[in-house]
Amino acid sequence: MNVQRSKKGAWLATVLALAIFAAVGCGSESGKQAEGDETELTVLLDWYPNAVHTFLYAAEEQGYFKDAGLKIKLQTPADTNDALKLVAAGKADLALSYQMQVAISRAEDIPIVSIGAIVRHPLNQLLVLGSPDIHSPKDLVGKKIGYPSIPLDEAIVNTMVKSDGGDPSKVTQVDVGWDLIPAMSTKKVDAIIGGYVNHEKLLLEKEGEKLIAFDPSEYGVPDYYELVLTASEDGLKNNGAAIKKFMEAAAKGQAYTASHPDEALQLLLDGQSDEFPLDADIEKKSLAILLPMMDAGKEPFGIQTEQSWRSIIDWLKEKRQLSKDVNPSDAFRNL
Repeated sequence: MNVQRSKKGAWLATVLALAIFAAVGCGSESGKQAEGDETELTVLLDWYPNAVHTFLYAAEEQGYFKDAGLKIKLQTPADTNDALKLVAAGKADLALSYQMQVAISRAEDIPIVSIGAIVRHPLNQLLVLGSPDIHSPKDLVGKKIGYPSIPLDEAIVNTMVKSDGGDPSKVTQVDVGWDLIPAMSTKKVDAIIGGYVNHEKLLLEKEGEKLIAFDPSEYGVPDYYELVLTASEDGLKNNGAAIKKFMEAAAKGQAYTASHPDEALQLLLDGQSDEFPLDADIEKKSLAILLPMMDAGKEPFGIQTEQSWRSIIDWLKEKRQLSKDVNPSDAFRNL
C-alpha cells in the first residue's frame, strides 16, 4: 500500500522494479548464513511499510528475530507478482501476498505456498459514497463503480450485486486504474472496489467524504484471507527450520503489537522512509482496524484452514479466474 496509490502507483512501480534487483540481487541466494550463527532471510513486503507490517518491525525492535538466530532483511518489490516470482525463483525467502493471488499463481505452476494467514478477512471492500438511496450492493444498479484494471475486482462486484438480488449487467464498471481516490472525490464514480477499509476509506474520510463499506464476505464471496505470508516449496524443503523460527518470532511481534499498539506503531513510524512518508493518524486508525482482523483467537497466529482455501479456490474456478484446478492442500501449510 502507498500513502495514495492513485497518485504514486505509476512511477512507484518503475522505481521499485529497479530497486528490488539492487536490494535482492539477480544472483543472490536466499536463506544464507549471516555473520556469526544467524541465518539471513529476505522478506518481501506487499507494498511499502505501513500499519499492517507493524508486527514485523516490533519483532525486529524487540529482538525476537535475533533471539531466534535470524537476521531479517525487509524489502519492497514493485508489485505482488514480482514478490511471488522472486520467492519461487529463490531470490528471496518469504513474501507477503494475497490468498487469491497465491491460488492464481499455483494454477500457473508457480511453486508458492502460504505459510500463514496474516489478515484473516477482506480489506478490499466495496466503498460507496454515502447516499440515502444505497443500503446494499443491489442499490448500485444504474450506478458507476470504479475498479483498478483487475478482472478479479470485477468478479467480486458482480458476485456481490447478484448475491444481493441485483442485476450485475446493469452496473457500470469503470476502469480508473489506481486513481481510485480521485475518482471518488471528483464524483466520477459512485463507488470503488480495490480500495482498502484501512487505507483508501480512511483517506477519503479525511477529505470529508461520507462512505459506506460493503464486505464481500457478506455478499456471496467467501471470507478469504486478505494477506498471507508465502514461501517457495524448495525454500520450505531446504530452509524450513529457519522459516518456522521466523513465523514464531513474527507471532511474538504480533502479540506485542496487540498489547502495545501505540508503542509498536511508533517503531514503524520512527523507521519510515522519507520517500514514502506515513500519516500517523491514518496509520493509527488503520492498525485499530487491522488488529481484530489479524487475531486468530485461541488458535496460533497465522493458522490456516483447508476449508478457507477450498472455498476461495472453488469461487475462483466458478468465476474463471484460474487457468487450471488447484489442490487446496498444496496451496498452504501450517508450520
